[in-house]
Amino acid sequence: MTTDRTAQWRPAPGPVACIGETMAALAPEPLAPLESAELLRLDVAGAESNVAMYLADHGVPVRWVSALGDDPFGRRVRGRIAARGVDTGGVRTDPDRPTGLLVKTPAADGTRVHYYRRGSAASALTPEVLHDAAVRTASVVHLTGITAALSPSCRALVTEALASATAERPYAVSFDVNHRPALWIDGSAPDVLHDLADRADITFVGLDEAQALWGGLADAAAVRKLLPGPRILVVKDGGRAATAFTGDGPCTVPTRPAEVVEPVGAGDAFAAGFLCGVLRGHDTVRALRLGHLTAGSALRVSGDHGPLPSPDRIAELLEATDEAWLTHPGAPDASGATATWRNLDTGRR
Repeated sequence: MTTDRTAQWRPAPGPVACIGETMAALAPEPLAPLESAELLRLDVAGAESNVAMYLADHGVPVRWVSALGDDPFGRRVRGRIAARGVDTGGVRTDPDRPTGLLVKTPAADGTRVHYYRRGSAASALTPEVLHDAAVRTASVVHLTGITAALSPSCRALVTEALASATAERPYAVSFDVNHRPALWIDGSAPDVLHDLADRADITFVGLDEAQALWGGLADAAAVRKLLPGPRILVVKDGGRAATAFTGDGPCTVPTRPAEVVEPVGAGDAFAAGFLCGVLRGHDTVRALRLGHLTAGSALRVSGDHGPLPSPDRIAELLEATDEAWLTHPGAPDASGATATWRNLDTGRR
């Protein structure tokens, strides 16, 4: 582990605003291929609201800003997210457009997702959202590449949020590349996502994701050369490690072994844990560890959101030696075994 215990740039104190679509989600219960499933479980799914819920779990004041249809799915989504302690006052109800829907189908090579979100309420979001008080008074605004792919107006929203220089923004912008190839039918993803990612204050990207988008990137350092703009760049290397590049240089923290039920949502959880660490003034090592610990909570459940370790357990692991970080026993699954996981961003392709 490369150590980094020095001070670094941090956002101003204040709440986080997460902007983006959350959908109703259907998944087989128990987990099985969709075509052979007898029952479906109704849940909610959205990258930005996942981040918001995990931030709330960590005690960080957070708002989710979006739009939902005036329908049962929309009421379910709003209620579920609000119940986690997230402020949903910035969520608009659209009387003319529906809440988006996704359906998961687990398979041996990863979970596949079928989207039913075209023309959804959230796809009609515009840059006007940035003038909402829930956004203007935030310390950090969290966005993803998913929103940029939903519609021209959504892309304009993300572009405007990142249009001004970092020093001129009223808030810091956190951006998770979150490349979903199925949403980028026009082939513009590499150029658009590169431009957006390089303008953010804090950027998250998976190494394999960066390789698929931009090619020729052997390691995290190569990604940093491609994206020199962010004050903090976090490159997630699957189940191996995560590296944060700050003004003090690179800092790498390996991933702890974790049990895996389903990897969907782990990347969002990691972003929330890391952001929490930064906002609380943790050094980069501890912020990355908190990202890994939060991601592990998502890996252990079939939905996108799982319970965090106890506060005492988190504190213990944040202060652990490098050796203890990797070897201290984790919570076993039902079989008493733990497993490594391959990719923070495996899932919604």
